Amino acid sequence: MRAHPGNGRPRARSLSSDGRLRRRPLLKIAAGVSAVVLAATACGGGSGSDDGVVELRFSWWGADDRHAVTQQVIEEFEAANPDIRIVGDYTDWASYWDRLATSTAAGDAPDIITQEERYLREYGDRGALADLSELESLDLSNIDPLVAESGDMNGQTYGVATGVNAYTIMADLDAFEEAGVELPDDETWSWDDYVDLAIEISETTGGDILGAQSMAYNEAGFQIFARQKGENLYNEDGTLGYSEETLTEWFSITDRLLEAEGQPTASESVEIEALGPDGSVLATNTGAMAHFWTNQLGQQTETSGHEIELLRYPGESTEDRAGMFFKPAMFYSVSAESEHPEEAGRFVDFLVNSNEAAELILADRGLPANIDVRGHIVSQLPEADARSAVFLSDIEGTIEDGNPPPPIGAGEVVDIIKRISDDMGFGELTPEEAAQQFTEEVEAATEAS
Repeated sequence: MRAHPGNGRPRARSLSSDGRLRRRPLLKIAAGVSAVVLAATACGGGSGSDDGVVELRFSWWGADDRHAVTQQVIEEFEAANPDIRIVGDYTDWASYWDRLATSTAAGDAPDIITQEERYLREYGDRGALADLSELESLDLSNIDPLVAESGDMNGQTYGVATGVNAYTIMADLDAFEEAGVELPDDETWSWDDYVDLAIEISETTGGDILGAQSMAYNEAGFQIFARQKGENLYNEDGTLGYSEETLTEWFSITDRLLEAEGQPTASESVEIEALGPDGSVLATNTGAMAHFWTNQLGQQTETSGHEIELLRYPGESTEDRAGMFFKPAMFYSVSAESEHPEEAGRFVDFLVNSNEAAELILADRGLPANIDVRGHIVSQLPEADARSAVFLSDIEGTIEDGNPPPPIGAGEVVDIIKRISDDMGFGELTPEEAAQQFTEEVEAATEAS
């Protein structure tokens, strides 16, 4: 089986609605990374010190609250492992990938690296990451099977999932009540039900409440849709795994909603997308449904001031198979250049397998990938995260498998799908033309890598 915070993108260096990189900085110095990584010999990462303590660098991205919590985790680890010192190497998301690419190219990569799935293959294929399965200090036996192999490529394990998220539809219960429309049965509803429901909400409220926010900006929605057809966004070898007929059908859903005013207009969607999660139709109380990762429930609930319900994707029981999946929120990797890989493995083991670390991190890096640790902290989670945990538990039995790591160049898809969706929304492309252009551009981006 194969399986983000998940926390949509002109090429400015900024954060997308689910915390994803808007451009692919690593490839700008790919030749440098490839050449230096292959030539480097134990010149990067941590080192010893005068007091005999092994010093390791650990890189991550995030805001101030994540930095503070991570420092607490480091202190807990160091107290239990006095022979190891962890030095934080953190920055915001916009700077992280340029900084990591530069240090890797210089043979000075951090010992422990926080990775995102779109870039894991890029670093792994260039020899920058160690095979975690060879580290005796790291136990991977209790990682959720639905994401346990998500960091595996070419017979090696380049990353272990920090935690899990699922892509869902979030529904504003107050909006449904105001529209006089019943919440759907998410175990049985179809894609036609979704479209009809969104249109009905817009019509019954005279457009004061729109049925749904555009789903076209995030390829995760299409990935679920394709999986429901027995296809996928990407194959195991990194090639595209869907038919253009399936992609055309998916774009057509948005086209139908635009035509019937079941979602914001093209210009409104552009504005909403630019504002990020804080500008969603849920957050602004102007719509009934929107597509988000489970870890974003708390933010949407708090910003909207309304009760938000998590719903399974339409089509899970009416299409060929279930398409929803668990997504690794992030990965922990170990640099292939680290002078102390076993000590680095001990720290990664603490991060993913210890209750002590989980009690501090909680769901900040997704609900823990270690199944036992996940169960341990459920009662300690904030209300929204606890509801997300229950939702993930409810759908776990319906998830059939996971996804392989995206190909090198997959980060470009964030820009591609946004631009093509906008062009279709403004009537410049038909769904068929949008599907064809998307395929051509994604193939070019991934094959050129």
